[in-house]
Amino acid sequence: MLKILFSPSEGKNSGGDEKKKELFGAIDARNEILDAYNGIVLSDNEEKIKTLFGYKKFSECEPYINDIYNSSLMAAIERYSGVAYEYLQYSTLSSDAQSFLKENTLIFSNLYGPILGGDTIANYKVKQGNSIGEIAPDKFYKERFSYQIDLYLSGNDVLDLRAGYYDKFYKPSKPYTTLKFLKNGKTVSHWAKAYRGIVLREIAKAQINSLDDFMHLEIENLQIHEIKEQKLKREIVYNIIE
Repeated sequence: MLKILFSPSEGKNSGGDEKKKELFGAIDARNEILDAYNGIVLSDNEEKIKTLFGYKKFSECEPYINDIYNSSLMAAIERYSGVAYEYLQYSTLSSDAQSFLKENTLIFSNLYGPILGGDTIANYKVKQGNSIGEIAPDKFYKERFSYQIDLYLSGNDVLDLRAGYYDKFYKPSKPYTTLKFLKNGKTVSHWAKAYRGIVLREIAKAQINSLDDFMHLEIENLQIHEIKEQKLKREIVYNIIE
């Protein structure tokens, strides 16, 4: 089977009516960081809250001032609304494609750590790179979840579509494939996010189950430029064709 590693986004959709379910890995391992987050959010300490969320005005924080344990829940793959998710267009996919994403996409949240696309999470806010109290999320989750992720990925092909920052949360210990996007010979940033969403969408639509199948998947406006191999990492470099 093909497992896809994916990034979260700063933007999120509010609301949700999903039921609480067991999250990927050990729930108890998250308690410390979730408790620390809840403690800050419910503390009435506006400066700490603004720092955690990465906002200058407290009014911007208000939509996220909620008890993380008693909030409306939504599947992670639906909760996020950043560029990659805009181009994924999850709501327009067939039920089979949606199920594929919920079961085979592992998203690296700045609060919840590694979660499956179908795991239900609250609306939250943690600015990328910020600590939660005294806890650095990347180190926290790398120490507690790397072994569990290794087990989850064992026997599967791995496509890593994460932004580079999330390498801090987990580094694959088996062969894996990443993508790079070039436009006019230069590496792109904004369009890289967009095309990660597009690639994930096409994978779900075609129900791609292996990297071999992925290599034969035609994606509009993308053309393979070269393939680089380095130790465990294989990088497919695409040209964006318009």
